[in-house]
Amino acid sequence: MTAGKKIYFLSDFHLGAPDAASSLVREKKVVAFLESIRHDAEEIFIVGDIFDFWYEYRKVVPKGYVRLLGKLADLSDSGIRIHVFIGNHDMWMRGYFEEEMNIPVYYEPKEFQWNGKQFLIGHGDGLGPGDHGYKFLKKIFRNPLCQWLFGQLHPTWGIGLANYFSRKSREKTGNADAHFLGAENEWLIVYSREVLETKHYDYFVFGHRHYPIDYRLSDTSRYINLGDWIRNFTYATFDGSDMQLHKWEK
Repeated sequence: MTAGKKIYFLSDFHLGAPDAASSLVREKKVVAFLESIRHDAEEIFIVGDIFDFWYEYRKVVPKGYVRLLGKLADLSDSGIRIHVFIGNHDMWMRGYFEEEMNIPVYYEPKEFQWNGKQFLIGHGDGLGPGDHGYKFLKKIFRNPLCQWLFGQLHPTWGIGLANYFSRKSREKTGNADAHFLGAENEWLIVYSREVLETKHYDYFVFGHRHYPIDYRLSDTSRYINLGDWIRNFTYATFDGSDMQLHKWEK
């Protein structure tokens, strides 16, 4: 890493939810944050669920989000490396970010290394024990044939249908993500511990949970959950030697 630079991690903006007005306020806050870190960001990781729904048709992408997309393009053009992971709400990306903004998109957890520190980074959905219903649905949603069939719907119908089910999912979840569940019930902690039995990572970095967590798995390994930009406005930084969670207030 370059001296004086940092790597930034943030996730779960869910732009588009619950309505356009609320989403716009949140989008402007994310854009202001990204501009504020321009001076010392070496790399930026956005770890899933940028949008509450996203589907790239062959010649169409969802309307809106021009402030965020423009800022990401600007930062990427300036030489800051940006990485995007798909989440469970925006898993249907297929080239737009790579082609338009030179931003790689990852579909599974991925390993990275800086200054001798090993990282495993991913959105976090479908990992760990339980949640078999979602894991089954994820296989369907990620199936190329199912994605093609959805793409045959006119965007008015397709996006409208997806927004309806996304809203129902949030209503079902409620405030279940508003507090720490205990290490034995935090499925990403359970997953991280299982991984550690076969391979060492200094840091496990995930989103999805919507609750900021910095949990020590062992003397040499930590689990970091990035929280969200709906209620918490939290992010993490790695300065070359240590990882820290922060809360951003403009």
